[in-house]
Amino acid sequence: MEITGKVVILGPIGVGKTSIPLRYIQKYFFDNIQATVGNSLLRCKLVIDSTTVNLQIWDTAGQERFKCVVPMFYRNANAALFVFDISSMESFQSMQGWVDELKCNFQSAVVTCVIGNKLDLSENREVPTDVARQYAKSINARYYECSAKRDQAIGAIFDYVARGLISLSENTTDHESGNTTNITFRNNRNRTRNDRDNTKCC
Repeated sequence: MEITGKVVILGPIGVGKTSIPLRYIQKYFFDNIQATVGNSLLRCKLVIDSTTVNLQIWDTAGQERFKCVVPMFYRNANAALFVFDISSMESFQSMQGWVDELKCNFQSAVVTCVIGNKLDLSENREVPTDVARQYAKSINARYYECSAKRDQAIGAIFDYVARGLISLSENTTDHESGNTTNITFRNNRNRTRNDRDNTKCC
């Protein structure tokens, strides 16, 4: 079976929205990466058990001046990753505005993750793990802390997203034909998954 899901990455500028997918897909990290202007699209294929999951990952601009155009990029999204910097309480609070933005403009259920990036700066932490985890729980999201710089927990995030997409595609996939399915969600639950990073990235 093969499925395709659209993933959007949302959050304020400078939190690592671009670095996270680049670390996962292209296996590199830049300290001084340029801010995304508008949006960019990355693609990745994961094989989990007998299912191929094609991720279309939309990295959106975090600047306020681009906020009005972001909705056109997360239209028809199947998964949303909300990113903040654990060393910046301001970024955590700003990220919540992006959550509210999605809720106001998007009614369909999505696989949702809240991501505290820059775990390598834990000595400068301003956002307690328990506070972030409780917030994620309040919006029915899974919480991860990661470091794009050190490649910590990056794989687990995309593993969770892919497995969530597989589960939520069951109502629309023709298992007999094995056709590629663009996922349409039919329930509002984000199912809890193990953090095992046992996928194969092609």
